[in-house]
Amino acid sequence: MTSITLSQASALALDELQSGIIDNIITVNQFYQLVPFDGITGNSLAYDRELVLGDIQVAAVGDTITAKNAATYTEVHSTLTTIIGDAEVNGLVQATQSDINNIEALQVASKAKSAGRQFQNMMINGTGSSNQFPGLLTLCDAGHIVTDTVGANGGVLSFETMDEVTDLVTDKEGQVDYMVAHSRTVRGYRKLLRSLGGNTIDDMFELPGGDKVIAYSGRPIFRNDWIPVNQTYGSATNASTIFAGNFDDGSRKYGMSGLTAEHAYGLMVEDVGIHQSRDERITRLKWYVSMALFNLNGLAMSQGVLPN
Repeated sequence: MTSITLSQASALALDELQSGIIDNIITVNQFYQLVPFDGITGNSLAYDRELVLGDIQVAAVGDTITAKNAATYTEVHSTLTTIIGDAEVNGLVQATQSDINNIEALQVASKAKSAGRQFQNMMINGTGSSNQFPGLLTLCDAGHIVTDTVGANGGVLSFETMDEVTDLVTDKEGQVDYMVAHSRTVRGYRKLLRSLGGNTIDDMFELPGGDKVIAYSGRPIFRNDWIPVNQTYGSATNASTIFAGNFDDGSRKYGMSGLTAEHAYGLMVEDVGIHQSRDERITRLKWYVSMALFNLNGLAMSQGVLPN
C-alpha cells in the first residue's frame, strides 16, 4: 500500500505561519535618520538670502563718501506638500482574519513605509513641480557644482573631486556635516583607499545609534541608493552624483532641513471610518512635508561620477 502523498497530507494540516511581514522592498539610505526637521506655521516658510552687500570704500581725510549703495536680498519660499494614502480593509476580511496577523494593521504599516520612501525619494530627486518639493539635485546652486576635476564626459571618483566638493561647502566656516553617495560611488571610494597601498580603512564616523559609516577626512560618507546611477553627463549615460553639505542647527541659517507642519507634526494616522457605500474601514496616512536649503553655501555636489 502506497503512503499518503504530500499534496494530500497538506489538505489535512496547516503550514506554520510566522506573524508579521518580512521587509523585502528596501532602498538603503543611511542619511535619512540624521536629517533634522523643523515645524512651521502656514503652508510655506519664507526666508531672505543675501544677494549683494552694501558697498564700502577706503577714504582719506576729507574724501567724499560715495559708498551709498544698500544691500539687496532675495526672498525664498519653501512650500509644504502632502504625502497621503488610504488603507482600506473590507469588513469581512478583517472579521475573518487569523489570530496570527492583523490585516488592517499590516496595511497601515505598509502605507507608512510607502510614505517614508516617498519622502526619501523626493529628498534627492524631487523636482519642485507636480506637487513635489525640490530635492538636493534641484536645490544645489549652480555655483556649487564641481567643474574643475570632472571631465566633459564625467570620470571615476577621485580624491581631488572629493576635496573640491567639500571645499565648496562654506556656510559653517568650512565644516562639512555629511557626504552622500550611491553605494556604487562608495565602492569607488573604497577602491581609492585600497590603491594607496597597505592602508586600512580606519577613518570611520559613529552615528548616534552606534552604527559606523566610512568617512573622508573625518566627514561621514552616507550610502544613499536613491541617488541615480543613470544620469546623462556629456556622452555618458551611467553617471551619478556625490553631495557634501551641512544640516541646519535650528537657527534656519545653515544648510538643509526637513520641514513639516508645526501643529500637525510628522506622519499622522487618521481613522476616517466606514466607507459610505462599501463595507470597508478607511485609515488615512498623511504627512505635510517639504525640505529647505537655507544657505546656498551649505550644499555642493559633483555630477558625472562614473563607475570605477
